Amino acid sequence: MLYFLLSVLFTVALYLIMRSYPKYRVNSFHAVVFNYYSCVVTGLFLTPDISVFKEIQWTSEGTILTLALGTLFVIAFMSIGLTAQKVSVTAASLAGNMSLVIPVLFGLFIFKNTNKEFTVLNYTGLVVALTALALGVIQKKEKSTEFEHGQPLEISVVSYAWLLPVFTFLASGTNNTLINYLTMQYYRPEQTTLFMIIACSGAILIGTLLLLYKIVFGGEKLLPRSIIGGLILGVPNFLSLYFLLLALGSFGNSAAFVFPIYNILSMLVSSFAAWVLYKEKLNNLNRLGLVLAIVAIVLISYQELGF
Repeated sequence: MLYFLLSVLFTVALYLIMRSYPKYRVNSFHAVVFNYYSCVVTGLFLTPDISVFKEIQWTSEGTILTLALGTLFVIAFMSIGLTAQKVSVTAASLAGNMSLVIPVLFGLFIFKNTNKEFTVLNYTGLVVALTALALGVIQKKEKSTEFEHGQPLEISVVSYAWLLPVFTFLASGTNNTLINYLTMQYYRPEQTTLFMIIACSGAILIGTLLLLYKIVFGGEKLLPRSIIGGLILGVPNFLSLYFLLLALGSFGNSAAFVFPIYNILSMLVSSFAAWVLYKEKLNNLNRLGLVLAIVAIVLISYQELGF
């Protein structure tokens, strides 16, 4: 249970750290790039036998695809950060956790590797999950004050911030689907940490090239605070997955049991922490979306939860 709780806490820490970037004027993209340097170092530190890296065949199909996955890592992580900053921590957590719908659908209809028979309640859960996401991203209209004939006039401004959680949902779901596929096809169960380090190395490669382009041709400045912010972020980023894998092992590798509870706790703790630390408030539709998200996870996995 300790591994389980640590995984949830480090996951929540991710959202909160990225939510704090604007306050400390940290460039999110710069930080995300350096976050993966920190991920690799943390992974190496936690790898008991470094000699496993001798097994890597860098020109093999599996390794090349895993390195390429790093590009999606950067995109998904950036979208999570922007959602936490521009919308809310709750919306980022909701979109990330509800993205489990995508790998579930791929497992059912594309890979056909689900280990249970889906019932009407399970399918209902998938629909409820999408409804929860829709409700969770609804924000109040922004108000802009203009003057007409010397009198203040309030006008509603259309905000497209709701697109960020939707993109986070799609990016995270695609990311998790590809992780499932690559680990299933090219890696043994004990090589999960190795897989993550290779994928993070791919993220470093693509991220660093983009960063250099922005600095050389875009005139962006790389500031120490962005480097430090990224290096700090990388530790909970890697540890959240590391402890989740340990939790899976301690519960007999029952992913169908562990992931629903993990997702529920991550959403609830994220929302509570954002309320305490950043005074984030949810409107009634957002609250309903959060409740429906919990209902959706229970419906999707009620067999494994013992209901």
